[in-house]
Amino acid sequence: MMSKFFSPKYRALTPYTPGEQPKTGQYVKLNTNESPFAPSQNALKAAEAALKTLQLYPDPECRALREKMAGVLGVKPEQIIFTNGSDEVLNFAFMAFCDRDTPAAFADITYGFYPVFATLNGVPYTTIPLAEDFSIDVKDYVGLNKTIFIANPNAPTGKLLTLEQIERIVAANSENVVVIDEAYIDFGGESAVCLIHKYKNLLVTGTFSKSRSAAGARLGFGVADEALIADLNTIRYSTNPYNVNALTMALGLGILEDESYTKENCQSIIKNRAYTTERLRALGFEVIESAANFVFAKTDAIGGKALYEKLKEKNVLVRHFKKERIREYNRITIGTAEQMRQLLQAIEEILAEVNA
Repeated sequence: MMSKFFSPKYRALTPYTPGEQPKTGQYVKLNTNESPFAPSQNALKAAEAALKTLQLYPDPECRALREKMAGVLGVKPEQIIFTNGSDEVLNFAFMAFCDRDTPAAFADITYGFYPVFATLNGVPYTTIPLAEDFSIDVKDYVGLNKTIFIANPNAPTGKLLTLEQIERIVAANSENVVVIDEAYIDFGGESAVCLIHKYKNLLVTGTFSKSRSAAGARLGFGVADEALIADLNTIRYSTNPYNVNALTMALGLGILEDESYTKENCQSIIKNRAYTTERLRALGFEVIESAANFVFAKTDAIGGKALYEKLKEKNVLVRHFKKERIREYNRITIGTAEQMRQLLQAIEEILAEVNA
């Protein structure tokens, strides 16, 4: 439903569909790639301290946060922008580096917000089919003369490009910006941030929502050559210069002060991912090798949608997609060892019911 006042330029827009957010706590929630671990106590204390100054606007430059992040990443503060989740910096990139003369390009199976941002901003775009095994073929991205968006690891497949492959794509598109979306890089990949010192057309984006346990705080960032960051800041200051609130800023700083906690949690997820992959394969599932905090799996024993629905009946939420190529798969977020035990128990029960 839409009103008669809604601008015609947006009437064909199909908005992004977020994962289910249940209103009760009865579910084992493995559908939105959140961390199962709360922020560290140090981070929570930092956010609590910020409550005392909420009568003031937050620092629009995020200076303390940028300086701390610069030390973590090995870049200059001027090479970082912070945003309201990584979705905002991705939208800024579509606004800043794409138009009718400079279309966008991204995989046919990838993060669902890319086509939404393109349509929202009136940007023509090309989707490039993944290979049969859901991998990205680097040759498909050479010399496109378009702004390229690549999620690495990709979502929802979890497949990873190597740093060498990323560099080949960036080097082969020197006249266009290449955006590498690293929402899941901390779970098994090598970040492309180091390449920003060599290539002025590379923008790497990241988020605190996954490995840093702050999905509810909405904190994202972009890292690039200073000139690209200046472009993005022009967009930011033209929309909302106070885009990162004071509590989130303080929480983010506290998280970065506790990197050992983040790394420990990532190792737990990696361990639980390996265990879950092994158990699912033993149950007859095809599981794509993942470098993210989720696995993408299917089985011939039951259809993807039916498995999703039966798991929900057993109070376990996973993510199902309707696209033809992936509709038999479900994306399963990796949680705690206990959450994965409950998932696997529910799957075993469902398979027993199907085979009875």
